[in-house]
Amino acid sequence: MKEEYKDLIERAFSAMAHAYAPYSKYHVGACIKTKDGNFIPGVNIENASYGLTNCAERSAVFAAYSLGYRKEDIEMIAIVSDGEKLAAPCGACRQVLVELLDEDTPIILSNHKEEKVTNIKELLPMSFTSEDVL
Repeated sequence: MKEEYKDLIERAFSAMAHAYAPYSKYHVGACIKTKDGNFIPGVNIENASYGLTNCAERSAVFAAYSLGYRKEDIEMIAIVSDGEKLAAPCGACRQVLVELLDEDTPIILSNHKEEKVTNIKELLPMSFTSEDVL
């Protein structure tokens, strides 16, 4: 794994310690690195009404946007879990990421056992975007 990703991955794992997952016991952390050098964490936050659960990557992206950042300001995002397999974004997260990240923004996945670098263009081919509704 590239050296430039290691700090971001570790920050995502540090964030993961704050995940609220009393039902699934599946902890996910995320961290965005902005082009101006800031780091914005996010974690999964479950709810007894499962549909109201928020995933770590959405938490991080929504926090970045809440701080005034936009897709062109985001350098990369790491998404990590304590699962046996890499935590790939769910369908809802992929749709959010296709809207709120540039298509080539690196998305780094890790579970301490393996790592993968991808992007939303690879994760959601033939995506539905603002261009489809204009």
